[in-house]
Amino acid sequence: MAQPTDHELLQENRLLRQALADKDRRIAQLEARVVALEARLEALARGSKRQAAPFSKGPPQADPKRPGRKSGDDYGTKAYRSIPPVIDETYEAPLPERCPKCGAPGGVELSHIDRQYQVEIPRRPIYRQFNVAVGRCTCCAGRVQGRHPLQTSNALGCCASQVGPQAQAAVVLLNKELGLSQGKIGKFFRTFFGIQLTRGGSCQIMLRAAERLEENYQAIVQRVQASPWIVPDETGWRIGGLLAWLHAAVAQDAVAYLVHARRGFEASALLIGKGYAGTLIHDGWAAYGNFALAIHQTCLGHLLRRCQELLETAVGGAVHFPRKVKALLQESLEVRDRRDGGEIKPATAARKALELEKRMATLVAPRKTHADNQRLAAHLWDHQTELFTFLEFPGIDATNWRAEQAIRPAVVNRKVWGGNRTQAGAHAQGVLLSVLGTAQRARVESVEFLAKVLQALPGQRPLLLASGSG
Repeated sequence: MAQPTDHELLQENRLLRQALADKDRRIAQLEARVVALEARLEALARGSKRQAAPFSKGPPQADPKRPGRKSGDDYGTKAYRSIPPVIDETYEAPLPERCPKCGAPGGVELSHIDRQYQVEIPRRPIYRQFNVAVGRCTCCAGRVQGRHPLQTSNALGCCASQVGPQAQAAVVLLNKELGLSQGKIGKFFRTFFGIQLTRGGSCQIMLRAAERLEENYQAIVQRVQASPWIVPDETGWRIGGLLAWLHAAVAQDAVAYLVHARRGFEASALLIGKGYAGTLIHDGWAAYGNFALAIHQTCLGHLLRRCQELLETAVGGAVHFPRKVKALLQESLEVRDRRDGGEIKPATAARKALELEKRMATLVAPRKTHADNQRLAAHLWDHQTELFTFLEFPGIDATNWRAEQAIRPAVVNRKVWGGNRTQAGAHAQGVLLSVLGTAQRARVESVEFLAKVLQALPGQRPLLLASGSG
């Protein structure tokens, strides 16, 4: 066997040194990343133990902006409380006998009468008595009783003492929109109005309200499914302490909620509809891809945050890929702003979308040596036709901010009372959130609407929306 020449030995030695240098460089990069990740993990661990966590945003800025609106010509219209439309009580505020400044006994001369107004809440509840006529039909001998428009049920006997429709609507609003627990709702009514309301009574009010709003809920779901675009999202929930999911689907003029034990396509389809053929604007969750007939727009906000997270921990050459992805996404948002501002035509923006899609495909196609970059590249490759839909179709959002805003109040309430104890309560949660959220979008006063529904007889209950498309 021939011995290697000196040149071959030198070449082999050079290759070994290069390999060792590459390995040392890679080790240094990994060590730097480990240090950065450990520091971030330590900061997160400390933050979770702070009293203000997870709401704390960290220390304040060294040179913050002055709070409030800027003075000067750009301040805008100053707000004043308007004069009450109706005056229920009038009181006199006469001049004092002596001047409060000098105390002179000569009296104070009247120059004119001015007016001040005040609005106050009545703390004394209204107690009503209904004299219900009870009789029998002379034809079928069936029992018949009267019903006043202010009554919310026909219950008599031990259940004759009830809570009025406005108070019941307030209970729903306090829990589902303002986040008060059942116990705190009882304390509020007891403290301010002297009305005794137990936790169970508060819970029964909401279950009864949800039952009577079922027809409205179905109409809202139908309106969402008929919308040209839907923005869905979901978040963790609890039913009886077990893991569940709160789903939300936002449309043009309606929002529907559903609490379901599962998170997958089947649960989302109950709100969106399996055959939905409009545009879905979502966070890129794989289950939304099962809506095969829909046009998809992946949330760019999620992708930009993901790029920023990679840039916070990446070292060396690993920073180039997320930086280029971020630049492409930001460029697409600039194109949208120019289109919406009238600088370019919609057709030009649509052509730009195709160009950006090709550039993104070229960027993500090569395999990345950095594992996190490769995961992002694989995600972008799978959703490459869903990144710039908002440039092809004016009126489509680039992010799923509508769904995140719709789901945020429920997330805040979840921190207070955790979820629902029963399946019936979970269904009521979805119904009541849907009606309250849609009423807000329709600019309908929710307490008045809920009170009318609670007072109405079956078959005569008002509808917030007409079923089907609007």
